[in-house]
Amino acid sequence: MNIILLGPPGAGKGTQAHILVEDRNMTQLSTGDMLREAKDSGTEMGKIVADVMARGDLVTDEIVIGLIREKLQGEKGGGFIFDGFPRTLPQADALAALLEECGESLDAVVEMQVDDNALVSRITARSTCGGCGNVYNDITKPWPADGKCENCGSTEVKRRADDNEDSLKNRLMEYYKKTSPLLGYYYAKGMLQSVNGLGEINEVKASIAGALG
Repeated sequence: MNIILLGPPGAGKGTQAHILVEDRNMTQLSTGDMLREAKDSGTEMGKIVADVMARGDLVTDEIVIGLIREKLQGEKGGGFIFDGFPRTLPQADALAALLEECGESLDAVVEMQVDDNALVSRITARSTCGGCGNVYNDITKPWPADGKCENCGSTEVKRRADDNEDSLKNRLMEYYKKTSPLLGYYYAKGMLQSVNGLGEINEVKASIAGALG
């Protein structure tokens, strides 16, 4: 099964993608992760990515599609989760063409719906483990009292510099301008399923499982 997770920054796409990887042996294709991996890989595509990033230029859709193509041609496992791509209608068309080229199909698009004010409150309280990336929250899942990540034991706590209210509102505006048209695009194709992204992690997990069938 190949799926897209849609939702604004901080909706919990990464958390739910990790659960799907564990439960269904799926492969998460996160644009940021793929670019970082490619930059350090030493492959031809990796050298292109490293050069673009070194110049401070934006990575083109063609490069991202090239990275996704490499992943689709590798081991499939339980399918792919597209996280952070597509973000625009042209990217959605490009992904559809690539999937067809690789003999793959898109099975579902899951929108994680959120309330903006609640989302801002949640994200400004967010932190991650510097060792394994495990996500914590000052309100709902505080950093362990012993100062060590419950997953890997690291003592390094990270907070994103742009996890502040003003920056988040700008990121949300950018999301609604560029990415929300995808909701209509996939709804028209009969692929869109919406879930409440602000529930407890296990509640959201169950809603996504129900949406995937």
